[in-house]
Amino acid sequence: MNYQPLEQDFFYQPTLELAEALLGKTLVKETEEGTASGRIVETEAYIGPGDRAAHSYGNRRTKRTEVMFGAPGHVYTYVMHTHCLVNVVSGDVLKPEAILIRAVEPLEGINLMYQRRGENKKEIELTNGPGKLTKALGITKSDYGLKFDRPPLYIAEGAKPDFISTGPRVGIDNSGEARDYPWRFWVTGNRFVSKARK
Repeated sequence: MNYQPLEQDFFYQPTLELAEALLGKTLVKETEEGTASGRIVETEAYIGPGDRAAHSYGNRRTKRTEVMFGAPGHVYTYVMHTHCLVNVVSGDVLKPEAILIRAVEPLEGINLMYQRRGENKKEIELTNGPGKLTKALGITKSDYGLKFDRPPLYIAEGAKPDFISTGPRVGIDNSGEARDYPWRFWVTGNRFVSKARK
C-alpha cells in the first residue's frame, strides 16, 4: 500500500476534535521486518493540567511528559505495566495535551502482527487494545519524540467513519470527577474496539 502521511496542519485542532478526527485514519509503522498498519477505531483525549487523569495534570513536567509540552503532532510513547502505549501530542506549545490511540483495525502486515503477538491469537485480539496494537505494529518506547507526519511512524488518510460513539475513558478509576468525562471516541460497532468500561 502507498500511504501518504497527513500534513502537520492536521494536528493543529482542539484536542477533543482531533481525537474524533483521528478515527478512520491509518496508523502506519515501518520497520526492518516490514510495514504494518491499522485503521484507528478508538481514541481517548487527555486535556492536560486540569485533567486529573492526564500525565501532565497540574502542569507536571518530567522527562517522560516533556514531549507533551512541545508542538502537536509528536509521538508520546510510555510504558505502563510492561506495555508500550502510543499517544498523539495535541494542544498548543506549553499546553500539554495528548490523545491515546486505544485500538486499530488491522490493514497491512497481518502476518507480522501474528509473529509479534503470537500465532495462536484470534485476529480480533491482535490490536483491540492500546498495548496490543503497539506490539502488533512494532511501536516501541524508542519512537518517543518522532513526528506523526513522516516515516517510520506516521498517520495517513483513511475513510471517515459513518457513526462515532463517545463515552467515559477506561482504566482511570482513581482520577476523581475526570473518570466520567466522555472523552473516549470509537467507531460505532467496530469489532476491534477495546472492551468498554464496566
